[in-house]
Amino acid sequence: MIEARHLRVLRAVAGTGSFSAAARELGCTQPAVSQQMKALEQSAGTPLLIRAGREMRLTQAGTALVRHAAGILAGLTAAEEEVAAIAGLRAGRVRLVSFPSGSSTLVPTALAAMRAAHPGTRISLVEAEPPRSVEMLRDGDCDVALAFRYAGAEGPSGAGGGAAGGGGSAAAAEWDDLVVRPLLTDRLVGLLPEGHRLAGAERLDMAELADEPWIAGCPRCRRHLVEVCEGVGFTPRIDFATDDYPAVAGLVGAGLGVAVLPELALESVRAKGVSTVAVEPAVEREIVALTLPDLARVPAVAATLAELERAAAR
Repeated sequence: MIEARHLRVLRAVAGTGSFSAAARELGCTQPAVSQQMKALEQSAGTPLLIRAGREMRLTQAGTALVRHAAGILAGLTAAEEEVAAIAGLRAGRVRLVSFPSGSSTLVPTALAAMRAAHPGTRISLVEAEPPRSVEMLRDGDCDVALAFRYAGAEGPSGAGGGAAGGGGSAAAAEWDDLVVRPLLTDRLVGLLPEGHRLAGAERLDMAELADEPWIAGCPRCRRHLVEVCEGVGFTPRIDFATDDYPAVAGLVGAGLGVAVLPELALESVRAKGVSTVAVEPAVEREIVALTLPDLARVPAVAATLAELERAAAR
């Protein structure tokens, strides 16, 4: 019989590449990890790991077992949490991962409401941009992922696509194995230095900024910016790139270039020396909360999704 604790150890060994590193991650000893791997291989009836120098590598059987482990462990977690909530033993826990502009706007309101309504629920927060946050959800490293994708995105990562319009079938399939809770549509706005020749415009075409130096954001946003600009006839000259939205605004305010930022991000940024302007073609991203189907039935997870929806509606 394959035991859940053995699967957790196998995932740790696969992720870290060694028994000692897995032991540190799990908070146990290296001999304990070795013993549990031996027990798992006996249960499986075939080798799962091979030593390659100082690293441990998965066999074909080990790779297959790790692939199934995330879903198995998520199902067990869902069962434990739901049974515990029904039995009144504890309110539950939620591990939330969010991208930075969501962390500074939607998440505080939602978590404050959760604490007030469910003081026994333990909620943790870490930050990651999609697609990494979605990978964490599928790997069982979080329970809810706040994520985004651009309208008209194409490809498995949702990073490509046109500037406007609805998402295509490839984008829709990106999360087809997950529970998707739509929260809001976030439009990108242009950022110009206050003294820029177009700073007073109500609206401008992206093509009017073809000769400007650009400041780009996160990798997914950066790729989408390039595709939007190429869609209207030019390739942007990106002089600076940073995942930090206040840094983007600061660089624009210092006259070092132009940028586009989501309206959600601007809510928590003090943009000194910056003028905002609507841009065409319209660039929108869909903000969603994601979880696994099994986890969606956990009361604490369901309550967190509901509070994120309420926060987005305000």
